[in-house]
Amino acid sequence: MKEVSETMSGILASGADMAVITGPTACGKTRFAVELCRKFMENGMPAEIISADSRQVYRGMDIGTGKDLSEYREGGDFVPYHLIDIADAGEKYNIFRYQSDFRKVYEDIKERGVFPIMCGGSGLYIEAVAKGYSLHEVEPDPELRAGLEKLDMDTLVEMLSEMKQLHNTTDIDSKKRVIRAIEIAKYYQDHGIDPEVSSDSSRLPGKVAYYGISVDRDERNRRIDIRLDQRLAGGMIEEVRSLLSSGISPEDLIYYGLEYKFVTMYISGSLSFAEMREKLAIAIHQFAKRQMTWFRGMERKGTVINWI
Repeated sequence: MKEVSETMSGILASGADMAVITGPTACGKTRFAVELCRKFMENGMPAEIISADSRQVYRGMDIGTGKDLSEYREGGDFVPYHLIDIADAGEKYNIFRYQSDFRKVYEDIKERGVFPIMCGGSGLYIEAVAKGYSLHEVEPDPELRAGLEKLDMDTLVEMLSEMKQLHNTTDIDSKKRVIRAIEIAKYYQDHGIDPEVSSDSSRLPGKVAYYGISVDRDERNRRIDIRLDQRLAGGMIEEVRSLLSSGISPEDLIYYGLEYKFVTMYISGSLSFAEMREKLAIAIHQFAKRQMTWFRGMERKGTVINWI
């Protein structure tokens, strides 16, 4: 693919320590990143992928998160990947843990003389590691949570929006997520912490080359709808049933948003199949739009994204 060769040439010419392949959901970034890795390998330069997806970290959540692990094996040598399937479904993996896990993987890759290619659409995760955000583990505050539980969803969302920019997040997907987001934002405010100020850049990539996979809105929504129907027909409902049968609560699955939220609601009987499919498609369209808003925000702050 011409674009892959040109991207590799651009990365090498830039002198970057790491490349990022990003873009909205359903744009084809995983396939592109895998082909880019193989192009590096064909030219005698080992390369490996580091996932930047906030939900692909969970084991057993495969179809709904679109891991597409077969793509790492198709059409040539296996392409190694990292930060996928590293937490149990039901856990509350967070950006603080991701930053820590990324550093370990990144240091190991560089020590082995391998070039890291980050791939994913979670803009906050990408920025947290590429720019070295100062993040802190925030313990639960039972008293604060008890007070927030008494408020309605609209009030909580308004409160959160006054504390931070929402951008591309799933913080407002459920009441539980909003409360947790407020809890974290309040901790940062109370301690005078600006998370976007780098804390320790010595262990992070010195120079990052960003490439985004671009598709127009109509084509993106068309791909989303086709992919959604393929996933529904390909076992996504059964995957959610299995997770529920394993002991994960409906509330915990709804916490993960999008596919896991709406399919759980369908299984529980609160939505018909047609309602679930329609609401889920709309939610994914909106999610993709928020992703693009995040990437445009990165560009406004000075990040150069080369759009393919």
